[in-house]
Amino acid sequence: MDLAYVCEWERWPKSTHCPSVPLACAWSCRNLIAFTTDLRNDDQDLTRMIHILDTEHPWDVHSVNSEHSEAITCLEWDQSGSRLLSADADGQIKCWSMADHLANSWESSVGSLVEGDPIVALSWLHNGVKLALHVEKSGASSFGEKFSRVKFSPSLTLFGGKPMEGWIAVTVSGLVTVSLLKPSGQVLTSTESLCRLRGRVALADIAFTGGGNIVVATADGSSASPVQFYKVCVSVVSEKCRIDTEILPSLFMRCTTDLNRKDKFPAITHLKFLARDMSEQVLLCASSQTSSIVECWSLRKEGLPVNNVFQQISPVVGDKQPMILKWRILSATNDLDRVSAVALPKLPISLTNTDLKVASDTQFYPGLGLALAFHDGSVHIVHRLSLQSMAVFYSSAAPRSADEPAIKRPRTTGPAVHFKAMQLSWTSLALVGIDNHGKLSMLRISPSMGHALDVSLALRHLLFLLEYCMVTGYDWWDTLLHVQPAMVQSLVERLHEEYTRQNAALQQVLSTRILAMKASLCKLSPCTVARVCDYHAKLFLVAVSSTLKSLLRPHFLNTPDKSPGDRLTEVCAKITDADIDKVMINLKTEEFVLDMNTLQALQQLLQWVGDFVLYLLASLPNQVRPLPPARLHGPGCGCVPAPARITCRGDRFPSPAGTAWRPGAGAVRCASEKRGARCPGLPQPVRGKPAHLPAHRGPRMLPALRPVARVPPPQGSPLRPGHSFLRDGTSLGMLRELMVVIRIWGLLKPSCLPVYTATSDTQDSMSLLFRLLTKLWICCRDEGPTSEPDEALVDECCLLPSQLLIPSLDWLPVSDGLVSRLQPKQPLRLQFGKAPALPACAAVQPDGLSRAPGQPKIDHLRRLHLGAYPTEECKACTRCGCVTMLRSPNKTTAVKQWEQRWIKNCLCGGLWRRVPLSYP
Repeated sequence: MDLAYVCEWERWPKSTHCPSVPLACAWSCRNLIAFTTDLRNDDQDLTRMIHILDTEHPWDVHSVNSEHSEAITCLEWDQSGSRLLSADADGQIKCWSMADHLANSWESSVGSLVEGDPIVALSWLHNGVKLALHVEKSGASSFGEKFSRVKFSPSLTLFGGKPMEGWIAVTVSGLVTVSLLKPSGQVLTSTESLCRLRGRVALADIAFTGGGNIVVATADGSSASPVQFYKVCVSVVSEKCRIDTEILPSLFMRCTTDLNRKDKFPAITHLKFLARDMSEQVLLCASSQTSSIVECWSLRKEGLPVNNVFQQISPVVGDKQPMILKWRILSATNDLDRVSAVALPKLPISLTNTDLKVASDTQFYPGLGLALAFHDGSVHIVHRLSLQSMAVFYSSAAPRSADEPAIKRPRTTGPAVHFKAMQLSWTSLALVGIDNHGKLSMLRISPSMGHALDVSLALRHLLFLLEYCMVTGYDWWDTLLHVQPAMVQSLVERLHEEYTRQNAALQQVLSTRILAMKASLCKLSPCTVARVCDYHAKLFLVAVSSTLKSLLRPHFLNTPDKSPGDRLTEVCAKITDADIDKVMINLKTEEFVLDMNTLQALQQLLQWVGDFVLYLLASLPNQVRPLPPARLHGPGCGCVPAPARITCRGDRFPSPAGTAWRPGAGAVRCASEKRGARCPGLPQPVRGKPAHLPAHRGPRMLPALRPVARVPPPQGSPLRPGHSFLRDGTSLGMLRELMVVIRIWGLLKPSCLPVYTATSDTQDSMSLLFRLLTKLWICCRDEGPTSEPDEALVDECCLLPSQLLIPSLDWLPVSDGLVSRLQPKQPLRLQFGKAPALPACAAVQPDGLSRAPGQPKIDHLRRLHLGAYPTEECKACTRCGCVTMLRSPNKTTAVKQWEQRWIKNCLCGGLWRRVPLSYP
């Protein structure tokens, strides 16, 4: 466990952020962190602030004036990570949601109030979705075996079984309040006493049972008093919310029944269920002024012994012993330093004996450890069942032995810096803590808790958690913290292998998530950074293809079998003719008829398709390299003589490093040359004209051009963007289908066609590109045998730059986030509200991918140029850095349909955040 980065507030002369009392913190499944501070000004007035940030850009914090009149006591994210609850010491509860679906813009629309009654516990109602991770089956091929669905009922359901949204809260006076959000937007609120004899509730927590009930645990703060448990049932009767409560078995802490410790720990300071959906296990912490003790309890069914007299009077039916519920202690710690904060795991790992044994054997500990923060500044990760120490982190003080008694530790002068609130990430691989100075610290927690593992086992652990994020849709930023550059290639390959083993329906559901996950992984290594552009381009291509096909309508409404898009795919896969007009003959062109305004509005997307096809074909010669024995030779190099006639192949020629040679600088290369030097025996080539070789005297005659054997670039060499598309039959087939659609639409409205800059006015660019694309697609399509592109195809692609102007594509810039810049043992020091000068990224961008300040920017979704300093408000993806305008300039239905797909999330599934306007 080590420190990844810290972020602190800048000290202002007139106002300052100070930690709130109590300090609340929450971490969502989308890796958004919310925490509270009090903003104090010169007049000593306090403003209750809620701060929300994403872990990739922690300095870009969004601070909200909560308008809570009293201290905020609770923060709670919903299970989708898009809404936040806040509650205060005056009984007010507010529900916060994203304004315009932006992660750095929040507003409160609904809430509830229990006037004058402080809230001590708060939770969203359960939606009935629960998964279990089976470590025993981490090597299974099916995701259904690794992550099984657990039968779990929602807290409340609407008509048809749909879970009803809402929240439940417990007040300090012993009331439970439930607020239900109806689909119409109305809020139903009801309040009920937990029991007839109400008492003070200093601590409380909420959990859910599989049957749809709610369990509330309460304590009055004294270790001499029992910890009470209540079952709460929520229902809707006659459009009103109804609450029924029932008392469950209670418990006394073990330390209070021990005569030696009876008065040593007078106060219960922490009361937590081990998981929201596990009401059978609870964690208790009792403390004194200097020390603490932690106990873990479990609720079990036990047989109730019956006296023989009663057995004779009323024999037990079927000889079954009556059962009762009883709390039993699982484990307890020795005397510890005073506990300041507790963080519980959110990963729903299976706790069967087999899974626990496999986890111990393979040293897979995510979800099995909980975090304890102490007043001396240290953080301990302990096993959730045995409470044995698994890992230790010391913030500032010198490391001490974990077995050293707290009473023997020397006291430091002044209060030590310690965490007042902590939260574990949803995969338990990261821990965030807010200390008593308001500073945020991000800690990395190794899956093996620091134990040395071989590479294959470490990859297996990370792969298992990445698959879990892919299935659930949770953000995987905290998993990337542990991926080393050398692991990236293996992780991407194994992730793809596991994905291809799933059934077709599941593959279709996860198709975009796995591309986004691969792109995130490839950012971490300099050898794979160019593939990031390929994965984002494929995400964009899939989205464009599905959108354009959805615009096609059958000519007759009662057409049964297939949609026009499916027929287009079938025809293009069956007909391998390189002539685009012959493919069009087999289609029902009346299905492609669209409104002229719609076609014109789609021109930017169609232009991107055309430019991308041209770029891929022009880059084909640059993605291969000649083998040394098969280079081109010229006179004077001692080769076997033979007459030859050489024709210049445009302005590009394949070279060993995948670069381009220019005319006059070595368009033909011989074995005796150095790289970039022109063979002295060859004449100056002229574009498009044959270059005659001079005659040589004596036995030497003119050498012939030997065939060029082309193979993929060597392992570890830098690849150019677009390389993976050249061997991807599915993507090439998709581009081929779109070229046919564009050709048909061009007959209806020529102005919607992609614009090319050609050297000849009679050049049919669409036909040329479709013919070359078809030849390339035939080499690697799924239905036939794969083969290398032949020499004729490569030669024609070499001539493309002399026929058409090759566009420079606007690739997505590598994100300005932290994950690719974090180095082990070197934490970053950041400041809230101030963008840092980050160290160089581990993955160096290829030429042309970086975008310097002041260069023109582009709307990556609409493919519109925004200028160097856009005047329109823009938003950017927190994950991939994709930029688009916040407000739509389009009015046509088709383009609005395209934009509506990305209003909540980016192409890669990341959240949007508002980007401030830049000025020259």
